[in-house]
Amino acid sequence: MKSDFIQLLKETSDIDRHSRWSEIKRKIDSDSRYKAVDSSSRREDWFKDYVRKLEDKRDKDKDKDKDKERDREKDRDKDRERDEDSDDERKEREKQEKQERIEASIRKRTEEVERSLSSSLRERDKEREQHKKDEAVQLFNALLVDLVRNSEASWRDTRKQLRKDHRWELAELLDREEKEKIFEEHIESLFKRNKEMFHKLLDETNISLVAGWKEVKKVIKEDPRYSKFSSSDRKREKEFSDYMHEKYVQAKADFRELLKETKLITYKSKKLIEESDSHLKDIEKILENDKRYLVLDCAPEERAKILLAYVEDLHRRGVPPPPTASEPSRRSTK
Repeated sequence: MKSDFIQLLKETSDIDRHSRWSEIKRKIDSDSRYKAVDSSSRREDWFKDYVRKLEDKRDKDKDKDKDKERDREKDRDKDRERDEDSDDERKEREKQEKQERIEASIRKRTEEVERSLSSSLRERDKEREQHKKDEAVQLFNALLVDLVRNSEASWRDTRKQLRKDHRWELAELLDREEKEKIFEEHIESLFKRNKEMFHKLLDETNISLVAGWKEVKKVIKEDPRYSKFSSSDRKREKEFSDYMHEKYVQAKADFRELLKETKLITYKSKKLIEESDSHLKDIEKILENDKRYLVLDCAPEERAKILLAYVEDLHRRGVPPPPTASEPSRRSTK
């Protein structure tokens, strides 16, 4: 993905070391290689790295030109050496070469210092930009908390309202896609919180496992958590149905756990029940003391079905192994 994005930059001919990302991205944002990178900050970082490499290449090319010029100068010096015979001229030439070496050394050291300083400044600028970006995110989140409290709000409609607040401009470092993403996360958080409050309202209401939406709606519709969850009755009913389904499934799971805890029910129970109803009545009498049994009073047939299925399963397994069956035999040596 990064390689494709860099290739896209290479194909954009008017990019040089003075190019600005805000101008270039408008020229390439319709390309699929641009869209494939789902983070705007990553695109900008890769662009800046690419431009820095252009600068480095330019500096290297300059160094090569200087080296070539220096080589040509040496060749000219050699030609002059062949033409110059006097000792005074040779000494002057040597003095000049020494000075050139000193100047070249100074230039090299200066370039090294400048490169090091430039790298440090770039890193500092990068950190400063990130800090500004984080501040912009915090400002925009604060704006959403203050103005967007409806979990069913759309980005298209809400954006007009947000633009009127001065904090919209303070968050200008965020592009449109970043703002929309933060907005969607805020909406998701609002919906989750409203859903939790709606479920809490249902928990606090004494609801039978087979209760219908219409009868429950009459009981809870005056509570603010009812209307805050959604303005759509269809959505409220669907959420209620999902809630009741989960509650019913959990009630049956809890009842099965109760059966496992009831020691009166064994692999012999099926035969005892077939011989007489008294054993089944004894089992039910014990189970009636537990809430996990009583909560299924609204679905007696399903509860009986689960009980008999459990009895049948124990019968099929037969005599359970003794508790120490999995341990090595320990016989007395006396």
